[in-house]
Amino acid sequence: MLTVGCAGFAVPATRYFKEYLFVEIQETNLAVPGPGTIRRWGREAPEGFEFALLGPREITQENFKPGKVIDAALESLAGVRDALTATTAVFVASSEFLPNKTNKANLKAFLVQVRPQYQRIVFEVSGWKPEDADALAEETDTLAARDPLHQGLSKRREAYYRLPGPAGRKSRYEDPAIEELAEIASTDRAQKAHFVFANVDMFSDAKRFRKAMDF
Repeated sequence: MLTVGCAGFAVPATRYFKEYLFVEIQETNLAVPGPGTIRRWGREAPEGFEFALLGPREITQENFKPGKVIDAALESLAGVRDALTATTAVFVASSEFLPNKTNKANLKAFLVQVRPQYQRIVFEVSGWKPEDADALAEETDTLAARDPLHQGLSKRREAYYRLPGPAGRKSRYEDPAIEELAEIASTDRAQKAHFVFANVDMFSDAKRFRKAMDF
């Protein structure tokens, strides 16, 4: 019930595929990766590997407001999805995306629109109360990402946890933090949980977390 991976290939993909069965591709946030790169990833990935795609930045820039810009961004993402048989899409809002009435309505409409296109839809809204984000996720059959070290575990049966680094992306998790994370994660072994490290030392930090979980 536990999936561990990184937000991007922190090491060459061939090496990464030997360690993990999940990755959150970051390149799709900026542009569609070249067809050669996509084919290579698909060819080299082991059986059972899961690809998640980070949503295009245009969607965040539009504050999830439905329209032609978002439709075009989703269409370009769908091409990568189909080529890699990707199961998950992750959409990260900007820090300025406040939990006001307009933003909530736009995000809800967006999630309803995109939900049928993927097996799993994840959204991250920093600055929102985690219970409010989970409530919207429950309503739209999606997942609200959270940092378990600061916000604890979600009470939902499936959850998506992103680890941004203790002091931002350029920081690493020291052993006490990894041990604390493993202790938190162990409180609900029945939950289908995805732990995705997104900091500079994510490759090694994720390995240490996996070891601490005896996984």
